[in-house]
Amino acid sequence: MSTDTDETHQRLKAAVHYTVARICQRIGEEQRREFSRQTIAAIAETVVRQSDIFGKDLEAFARHGKRRTVSTDDVKLLARRSTALSKYIQNKSEELNREQDLEKKNKGKRKSRDTDEESRE
Repeated sequence: MSTDTDETHQRLKAAVHYTVARICQRIGEEQRREFSRQTIAAIAETVVRQSDIFGKDLEAFARHGKRRTVSTDDVKLLARRSTALSKYIQNKSEELNREQDLEKKNKGKRKSRDTDEESRE
């Protein structure tokens, strides 16, 4: 790895560690439990490693599909073994599709209005 890549990777690991610590703190307060520093570090390291694996798998799925871009279907395929995650991703995907459809409809309406106004002038 180059120095820039190492630095970026270390910054990402630090950000993950910070986020995991905050989540553990919040859960600890809600459940009246404490998380040791070692436990937080282990969770953070697991998240980083699993994210690396996910990234490599997503790249492989896209490459297998002869694409350079990871698609929603690739993410759904990645999550197939976790029912809860798969359902969450499916719901988010549907929500995003609805939002995109609404944006397209609104753009079409705006274009139509703009065209009408231009023809009146």
